Amino acid sequence: MSLSRAPRRRSTGGRALLLTAVTLTGALALTACTGADGGKPTGSGGNYVTGAKGVSTAAKGERTEAPKLDGETVDGKTLDTTALKGKVVVLNVWGSWCPPCRAEAPSFAKVSKELTDAGKDVVFVGVNVRDNSKQNAASFEETFGITYPSLYDPDGKLLLRFPKGSLNPNAIPSTLVLDREGRIAARTLAPLSEDQLRSMIDPVLAEQ
Repeated sequence: MSLSRAPRRRSTGGRALLLTAVTLTGALALTACTGADGGKPTGSGGNYVTGAKGVSTAAKGERTEAPKLDGETVDGKTLDTTALKGKVVVLNVWGSWCPPCRAEAPSFAKVSKELTDAGKDVVFVGVNVRDNSKQNAASFEETFGITYPSLYDPDGKLLLRFPKGSLNPNAIPSTLVLDREGRIAARTLAPLSEDQLRSMIDPVLAEQ
């Protein structure tokens, strides 16, 4: 009498369920509006403090330099953020598929225009991520009246240039304010109203 056992067959249904769970978990991590570091620095990078409204700030002497972000923009031009040193830079990470990004877009359009018209020493730069085509991103900008340039980063590779433990943009949307020396002065991982956006920019603009 043979005691050999029939080979075990893997359940394709179970594998599919596991794959779906992993994919869903990754999507949630990507679009979450809270940082993976819980607002506390880990590893390299300077110390920072997260306020009650979810905005993290770093003192002038403890800021981390932002990495070079360069490449093609949504409108087909080229941009290098290191060329913007000497000005306060507002970096907004967004995607046309992201509901919170759509919610905050009117505030960014309004504040960027008003500060530019007032001759303030600030520039806005978007980083468009996870959009499969520039057409979707361009339609988003047209719909909400976004006139400043956005780097086109469909694979999210530009965001990987930020060092871990710094005020990095590890959620979508994220907004960073860089001081005139190109260092990260403030960050939030949540959509912003007009007043909240100004509250991040104004203190950095006022620095001497």
